[in-house]
This record gives sequence, structure tokens and C-alpha cells, in this order.
Amino acid sequence: MNISTHKMIELYRKMITIRLFEEKIVDMYARGLVPGLAHLYVGEEAVATGVCANLRKEDYITSTHRGHGHVIAKGANPKFMMAELFGKKTGYCKGKGGSMHIADVDIGILGANGIAGGGLPLAIGAGLSAKMRKTDQVTACFFGDGSSNNGTFHESLNFASVHRLPVIFVCENNTYGISVSQKQHQAIQDVSIRAVAYNMPGVTIDGNDVMAVYETAGKAIERARAGEGPTLMECKTYRWRGHHEGDPNQGRRYRTMEEIKAWMEKCPIKRFEERLIEEKILTKAKAKKVWEEVQKEIDDSVEYASQSPFPEPQDLYEDVYV
Repeated sequence: MNISTHKMIELYRKMITIRLFEEKIVDMYARGLVPGLAHLYVGEEAVATGVCANLRKEDYITSTHRGHGHVIAKGANPKFMMAELFGKKTGYCKGKGGSMHIADVDIGILGANGIAGGGLPLAIGAGLSAKMRKTDQVTACFFGDGSSNNGTFHESLNFASVHRLPVIFVCENNTYGISVSQKQHQAIQDVSIRAVAYNMPGVTIDGNDVMAVYETAGKAIERARAGEGPTLMECKTYRWRGHHEGDPNQGRRYRTMEEIKAWMEKCPIKRFEERLIEEKILTKAKAKKVWEEVQKEIDDSVEYASQSPFPEPQDLYEDVYV
């Protein structure tokens, strides 16, 4: 698949945006400025970035409890995200949803989801809608290895296959369902082999290689847009932080520091940065400038969230369906 140098730098910048946003949340959460739970995407940036770079504005995504990376990759504004995490009225959901419920239908973000596997049937609905309306919209459905054991996974893949829906199922296999390793909750090594049962293509790739994700997703999305049906795409990756902020010692109750460090050596951003410099697409000076520019954007989002008002008590009764 041909890709311009401009597009490659866009991928690089997007991954950095996700990383610095999440690292800022680590700090803000520790200061008590982010209420509720926060499940961070540090280490998995290549998956959302590579997939969403192939999507159009009118295409859809469904997300998970670990959704900041997905929505940033689809085009969400960090200012409104940060305000939402701070519980402010200027946030995407007016401060009522928090980390796990960020949505922006105008750019195809159908919402992060606090229910494991909850985004799968939503993606089916979006895919069926696109087919019935005869548009060429595609839905990318993100979920984890743990969710692939849920009934919603099997029902959704079956329905999508039978009706040849334009849905890309993206399994982010970070090897843990909360604190349970994949070896303990599945008798298989690759989730993608489950595609065989539903007569759709299944592929497993290195989820820390943004170009591999971009190219694989591109083919699956092109196939779906042409009316050829769904694909199950498994991206092997790893979360550096614990299951959520507050998970003691980055989840070291159930995994070793050696394991964490080994995966940190496979950092998707570092790997891609080294490739861009080696191929003379980027210099070290330009790379440093990108990091600085994105850091300012994230710092500005914190300032925006800090200065924004909290919802008024009467706002509790708005946006309620009865």
C-alpha cells in the first residue's frame, strides 16, 4: 500500500498525541482532578492510529473502557476530552460521562463503552444502518481479548458475516482481561482463528507496528467498503499501565516488572520514530519539535478544562430520554 511521507508523519504525531494525553492523565488523576476511573492506552497507540488513519470522517468507530486512544485517533479534540474527564460542562458529554463515555457522532465516534464487549452490537447496528441506507460507510469496532469470550462477540461476528456488513472487528490483544492473562482465560493463542467459524478473513499482526496496522486495516476497510463483508483483525500489543489508574504498581500483583519492561522496549512510537529517521523522513530535531508542539496542545487542554465551569445542578435533568 502506497503511503505519503506526510501521512507517515501524521501517524507519528497522532501516536504522540495519544501518549502525551494519557501521561497527562496519570498526573491529573494522581492529583485528584479526574474523578471516577481512567483506563489508559499507553503502549497501544499504534492500533487506534493505524486503523483510524484509513477511515473517513463519516465512518464510525465503537470503543471500549480504554477508549482515549480510539477517539483521539478518530479526530476528537483533546480540549473537550480533558474537560469531560474533569467533569466540566464544556466536555464532550457535558461532564456527565467521564472517561468511559466520550462520544462525538459528528465525526463518527459512537461512544466509548464501560461494558466489556458492549461496543460489538453497536457496531453491528451501525453497519446494518449503512447497508440499509446504501452508503459506503465502514465501522471499526475495537474490543479486547477478554471481550472475545463474550456472547456479544460471537453473536456480532455471526450477524455481520451472514449479512456481509461493512464492519472491521479490531481485537486489541494486550494479553490481559483485567488481571487475568490470556493463557488463563483462553485455550487458543490467536483470537483471529475464531474468524473461521464465521467464514470471514482473520489475521493476526504486530499491534506495535503502526505501518502493519495501517496496511492491514486499509485492506480490510477497502474490502468492507466494496460490499465484501467483515474482517477479524487481531493486534498483539500491551498496556504499560495497570488495568486502571489505582491498580497497584502498574498491575504488578499479576505480572512481573520484567514482562512490563520487555514490552516497553517494543514501544510503538520509538520504533516508528527510529524508522522515520533512518528513512530520512524525519530528523531528530524535527521529531523533538513534534513532541514539543503536541505537549503544548495537551497543556492547553488542561488549562481549558481547568478554566471551564462545572455543570449546574439543574443540568442533571437535561439530555435525559424518557
